[in-house]
Amino acid sequence: MILKTAIIGMGKMGRIRKKELDLHPGFEVVAICDVNESVRKDFPNIQFHKNWEDALNTNLDVVIVCTFNNIIPDIVCSALEKGLHVFSEKPPGRSIDDVKRMIEAEKKAKNQIIKFGFNHRFHYAIMETKSIIDSGRYGKILWARGIYGKSGGENFESSWRSNRKLVGGGILLDQGIHMLDLLRYFLGDFSEVKSFVENCYWKNIELEDNVFALLKTSDNKFAMLHSSATHWKHKFSLDIFLENGYICVNGILSSTRSYGEESITFAKKQFESEVNAIGKPREETIYFDKDDSWRLEIEEFYDCIIGEKRLTSGTTKDALKAMELIDKLYKVEK
Repeated sequence: MILKTAIIGMGKMGRIRKKELDLHPGFEVVAICDVNESVRKDFPNIQFHKNWEDALNTNLDVVIVCTFNNIIPDIVCSALEKGLHVFSEKPPGRSIDDVKRMIEAEKKAKNQIIKFGFNHRFHYAIMETKSIIDSGRYGKILWARGIYGKSGGENFESSWRSNRKLVGGGILLDQGIHMLDLLRYFLGDFSEVKSFVENCYWKNIELEDNVFALLKTSDNKFAMLHSSATHWKHKFSLDIFLENGYICVNGILSSTRSYGEESITFAKKQFESEVNAIGKPREETIYFDKDDSWRLEIEEFYDCIIGEKRLTSGTTKDALKAMELIDKLYKVEK
């Protein structure tokens, strides 16, 4: 089955998604939309629209939404009303109300699929970590620590990422949402949170450049999170400590490759009875040199549309839980 597809928003993410859609035999990109008309020249053989409403009025099966956060709910709800399947980038709007509005549209839809782009779950290091944890070899999770930091850049103050009307939140909503999704994916839902939401460096913007958070589940698992736009050396790390061992994800393959090699290091705990072993267990490390997360995410979306699989990641429930957690972290600090 070939699905006629439109992409709304042809910036960085729209182009990444188009590349993967073009490689998938089940999608045909028949229309694109962007407010910047110069985009048209890059795709001369595809129908171009400057207005997303016009794009949705073409003969479509699927729409891919890669726009600013403020118009995501409008496009998603309109697409669902027209009977289209929807894939939208994260974050899912600017607020909990935005997500709830899309959930209501989903309820009224006729079996359409709506999926949000939490591609980090599809990185090989994350999938291998999940496999090790699910095997039970290290027992239950005790705690986790996640750091996701980048350098905001020279024009961070004037960037669209620092415009509250367009995006709704700072570095936590923009990038930290990926780490929050992973922490929830591994540990479950969090019942208690504490946070510091700060402007450590950029004092003249209304959105945060750093968030420091502690989180606790109802069954006493704990997590620490640092989401930063002042991590001058890009960093992704996720450490998960269990009853009988630990797993550390270091680096994540990105389009810029600025987060270093993607790897997992894991080991079984060793105590004093084992000579010279305390505090320095024998570790194993696996390196991953390929990022197929974009492809795997699109494949799951397609398989769900044609009925071969049930959507398990990037659901509206995942989106709502992530946004509820972000809302709590923002409010706790106040």
